[in-house]
Amino acid sequence: MQNSKRILVAPLNWGLGHATRCIPIINALLAYGHQPYLASDGVALSLLQKEFPDLPSFELPSYKITYAEKAKNFKIKMIWDSPKVLKAMKKEKKAIKQLVKEHQLDGIISDNRLGVFYKKVPCVFITHQLNVLSGNTTWMSSKAHQKIIKKFDACWVPDVKGKPNLTGKLGHLKKSKINIKYLGPLSRFEKIIVEQKYDLMILLSGPEPQRTILEEKLLEELQQYDGNILFVEGKIEEKKFIEEFETLNGSLTICNFMQSQELQTALNQSTKVLCRSGYTTVMDLAKLEKKAFFIPTPGQYEQEYLAKRLQKQNLVPYSNQSDFKFDDLKRLDTFEGLKQFESDIDYASLFLLFSKVKENSEPTSSSLST
Repeated sequence: MQNSKRILVAPLNWGLGHATRCIPIINALLAYGHQPYLASDGVALSLLQKEFPDLPSFELPSYKITYAEKAKNFKIKMIWDSPKVLKAMKKEKKAIKQLVKEHQLDGIISDNRLGVFYKKVPCVFITHQLNVLSGNTTWMSSKAHQKIIKKFDACWVPDVKGKPNLTGKLGHLKKSKINIKYLGPLSRFEKIIVEQKYDLMILLSGPEPQRTILEEKLLEELQQYDGNILFVEGKIEEKKFIEEFETLNGSLTICNFMQSQELQTALNQSTKVLCRSGYTTVMDLAKLEKKAFFIPTPGQYEQEYLAKRLQKQNLVPYSNQSDFKFDDLKRLDTFEGLKQFESDIDYASLFLLFSKVKENSEPTSSSLST
């Protein structure tokens, strides 16, 4: 195809959310005749490789960030890890420069990978956090993040521009010189009408050790639940397993991970969902119009903000991880549940950015083929 472009898509490896919300963008690139190249590390890269086994993929340097075991230590752990991030960003920039040159890439889409940028090709940054919440240092973390975003040619925010919206102050600025494009909520799923198979679906994800801490806490209390439970651990492993158990008042099905199509079916078959309040999960549940219960990752300001905001709007109840008891799920009945926002993403217009030739740019795949 004459206008086909080679576009690198690189999500951050921080749980699975950044990778999963890139799936509809990768599918759109393919639908418009472009050639996506995938790059990440860890479980995010593994997930994309399982979803798109035929696409070229590359491993990027890891940021090597883990959560603190105690919420009160979250910020200091992030500060402690910041030299690792800066070091990884430096290696990342070098790797990206090499990838662009070796594969004649025409553009870059980075989902929150700060070092995935090369000034000689059009670059897009995807984030729902124009403001980065960090307690009393929010002004500083937000300013630093916005400074990095300004280097990119465009910033795609997966939310609607006006009100009501899903991100609140996270994804909206009063004034900005950033070239912001609102995509509307992104989800890899579609709502389908199917018979309800599970009374509760537990969907875990996120960096360690908090994923395991929550899993162990929930498994302790599962016997108390009256109904059929599907427990997806969110561990991307080489082989998939499913185990089924009888409980006192129902059944428990445990699975280590599911790919998109299977997960879409399972979510549609589930009456209620218990999960983290990561933004990608919020978008997915809104698309599927689900009743949910949130347990934010301890100390993660963004997830805590989203959980509190959605509870205040009487959409989704939440509990702190340390306080959660299975009896809390009874609160679900008094909340409305999430509803989807109608949004028609104009990918054709968004992808026009990659047709622009930047000053002092490298020879592109298109110019090489003509």
